[in-house]
Amino acid sequence: MTDARNNTTVWVYDNADHPKSAGLIDSQSVRTADTVPAAMRGFDAGKKVKGRKRFLVTDTLGRLIAVHVVAASVQARDGARRPLLWARLDHPRIQKAWADQGFAGRLVDWTVQILGRELDIVRKDPGQRDFQVQPKRWAIERTFSWLTAHRRLARDYETIPARSETVIRWAMIGIMVRRFTRGRPATRPGPHPLVRTAAGQAI
Repeated sequence: MTDARNNTTVWVYDNADHPKSAGLIDSQSVRTADTVPAAMRGFDAGKKVKGRKRFLVTDTLGRLIAVHVVAASVQARDGARRPLLWARLDHPRIQKAWADQGFAGRLVDWTVQILGRELDIVRKDPGQRDFQVQPKRWAIERTFSWLTAHRRLARDYETIPARSETVIRWAMIGIMVRRFTRGRPATRPGPHPLVRTAAGQAI
């Protein structure tokens, strides 16, 4: 069972009327455990994180398409090439991907010239001061939050990046299977009323 196969299944189940023709790409820097060799981690000067960087490509609902794990010192424009290539090969219907300003520059030209696809940079409002949800890109940010909710992914414990990528796929498969088998939107239970026993204790 692969993440691509499960991704297609859940996509059809959730949104059959909207073909997968666009995607999202982003990266996340995470700290590594002491068991990770120094040669396989780095320092992200922008995020002030010593560890590894996860590059994800998802569809517009946040379902995983491609994952690539590298040292945190790798720049976004360099680390994004491999997952974009994998997305191009495995999902040729995707014609466009959205990314943040960290992916601007020569990666945009490379995507057009080599992959024959469009990489659209979503830029912040020049007057923005506080946090705001970015158009289009919010779905992949949600995916990162889904993944980091797994304790094994709160930081990187794997000695080699390929194992980190496998753990991410396992977590995403679990997320998609739960959504597929649930058969209805997620709900949260309401407030639990207090019930007093004969002894006067609230439970």
